[in-house]
Amino acid sequence: MDTRLTPREAAAAVNAHPVLPAGDDERFIGFGIMGLPFVSGHYLALRQFPATTFAPAYVSVWHRGPACTWTFYATTPGPQSCARYFSAATPNDAVQCDIDLSWPTPWSVSVEIPGLLRWSVRLHTTRATRLMTAIGNRLPEAAWTDPMSLSLLGRIAGPALGVGDIRLTGSAANGQRYMVAPKTMWAVAESHASLNGQDLGPTGPLRRQARLGDFRLPQRGIGVIGSGHFENFDADRHLASERTVTF
Repeated sequence: MDTRLTPREAAAAVNAHPVLPAGDDERFIGFGIMGLPFVSGHYLALRQFPATTFAPAYVSVWHRGPACTWTFYATTPGPQSCARYFSAATPNDAVQCDIDLSWPTPWSVSVEIPGLLRWSVRLHTTRATRLMTAIGNRLPEAAWTDPMSLSLLGRIAGPALGVGDIRLTGSAANGQRYMVAPKTMWAVAESHASLNGQDLGPTGPLRRQARLGDFRLPQRGIGVIGSGHFENFDADRHLASERTVTF
């Protein structure tokens, strides 16, 4: 990835030519907002995956309310979306719905679930994101599937980015082992969101960092271009995402 690209250019490049990492497990690649906390206790995350081995291309929005209950929205059914790995963390069914994603400027992305969510994010670079991007683009591919390397990188990234605990490898809420490779990063400079017409208010860290299984959601907004691996689904060891409602 050319690190001189704006977020809009980088997202367009990976959408136009998505190259999955090598392997025989479940894999994905794309753009996302790893997560963004709000002082009100709400939490939002975005995933746009133009290529996966377990689903057609899809967009997903994750929302956690102040009561700490998650809902996973996606343009595909639960078993073919992020709920495949994280549905066990919530009593809420996965929701299949339209999600509109656009780039009003090279540094700003807008996300809308018609009739429910309006969310805008402006990204920028910082010394920390430039450092982590430089590291991410220089690491050999083998490092991204080595648990020791990923654990070390997570211990470096968390303090460097000021986002709390980061775990790039571990077990998802439904039991599958995961390894994620956030190779290009930006920080969220500004964001506004409303849900059901309610303004979610200013961004800011949660009182307690959110988690889904071993996966930790960052305490500051981070945008990424990245890829990853999940263990192949095994009905004897993993929980299935079975129910999907439409919106």
